[in-house]
Amino acid sequence: MEEKERTHKLTTASGIPYAEHENSKTVGARGPILLEDFILHEKLAHFNRERVPERVVHAKGSGAYGKFTVTHDITKYTRAKVFSQIGKETPLFLRFSTVGGENGSADTERDPRGFAIKFYTEDGNWDLVGNNTPVFFIKDPKKFPDFIHTQKRDPRTHTKSATMVWDFWSLNPESLHQVMILMSDRGTPYGYRHLHGFGSHTFSFINAENERFFVKFHFKTLQGIKNFTAEEATAMKGIDPDFAQRDLVEAIDRGDYPQWALKIQVMTEEESKTYKWNPFDLTKVWSQKDYPLLDVGILELNRVPNNYFADVEQSAFAPAHVVDGIGYSPDRMLQGRLLAYPDAHRYRIGANYEQLPVNRCPYATNNYQRDGAMRYDGNGGSAPNYFPNSFDGIYADEKYKEPTQDLGTSISGWFDRNGEGENDHYTQPGDLFRLMTEEEKKATIKNIVGAMSGISGEKRALIINRQLCHFFRADISLGIGVAMGLGINVESQMMQHAMSGN
Repeated sequence: MEEKERTHKLTTASGIPYAEHENSKTVGARGPILLEDFILHEKLAHFNRERVPERVVHAKGSGAYGKFTVTHDITKYTRAKVFSQIGKETPLFLRFSTVGGENGSADTERDPRGFAIKFYTEDGNWDLVGNNTPVFFIKDPKKFPDFIHTQKRDPRTHTKSATMVWDFWSLNPESLHQVMILMSDRGTPYGYRHLHGFGSHTFSFINAENERFFVKFHFKTLQGIKNFTAEEATAMKGIDPDFAQRDLVEAIDRGDYPQWALKIQVMTEEESKTYKWNPFDLTKVWSQKDYPLLDVGILELNRVPNNYFADVEQSAFAPAHVVDGIGYSPDRMLQGRLLAYPDAHRYRIGANYEQLPVNRCPYATNNYQRDGAMRYDGNGGSAPNYFPNSFDGIYADEKYKEPTQDLGTSISGWFDRNGEGENDHYTQPGDLFRLMTEEEKKATIKNIVGAMSGISGEKRALIINRQLCHFFRADISLGIGVAMGLGINVESQMMQHAMSGN
């Protein structure tokens, strides 16, 4: 067999050439290993650190590079350069993920799917960090750790617990809208190519005249929606727990590049003050009859990373990363994520995580961040590390200043997230159920029954009855279907429902 051409010397991480990669240094052929074998220490020490802490949520993921192409003019709403002209292309990286499972879990689990995009724009990186659903389970970030704990493992049994899950949902009716989506077959999508993506939160656009609009982002799959049934998803977990990852890689490798059409909903500031729903409530959607979808452009994925860990595992997205022409909103969950996401990345992969190639802005960055572990970009060299100074010429450009915003109050305090005018948790979930076909309704009820059948323990009846009340309030036929599936006396449940005043 022909030998490979020898072109590169074997070296340590510090570049020192060495010869023994397979044999440890010992006292004689059969004696103990010497402490001085640095190569052994370096190999084992690096091996012990090959895994960064996995994400607490969205641990199992897939990612690919691609581009976004503008097809329609929306410059009257935003001055963001990514949308500046028809035909403009912006490179991007997109990471899909499941939410509740660990890194080694199956990617066909019943779970929401993360849909996080990093646009490499000339004004910096814009991270749009959403899900495959337009809503979420909660509307206040203080509730997030509690919610996620219910999706993880029971502290005593260290197993997943339907009791924990449904206990939380039954005590938090604001979750019902997302629960209805999750319990439909949309909760088990056929890989990542056949699902929609959403920014989920309400963001803002700012145009060249410094006018502010509120906006929702929708990415519609051009491959068509395709879902597993509950039985198919369960079977696939055993056949191929990495189905979604494999499907994405193989599609791109054969040139079948997946695409999504970006569409937006736009609301004026004045309209946001009088809309029938709180437009900043993450458990609600904006009616597309009231705010139709407007076409923007096409997102395409066309390149699989050469190394999964380097690009997919080390990718880091934060909704705090917006660019000129795109801003935030009073959405409570968004406000909480502005802090939580960058903090999670600094803990997981270090203070300098934005220097990693997949996260690095390909254009100029000028700031006074210095030092920290794994700083390898020159650390600012001999330039000043303070501002203002008389040497470097860096300045704050006033043209990037956002317009002021009238929040309508000067009172601060702790306000009930479900207070007056904010406590209708049933109309939109009920509307969603009534929009389903008969087959979709049957599948959703079957999935709910299957999931709730796992509730156990002394509070089982209490939790089931409490959750059934929510289903009845959303839609009577939904409540009856779930109750019958669980073997609950429907007449008794209807009586409870009537006595509750609904």
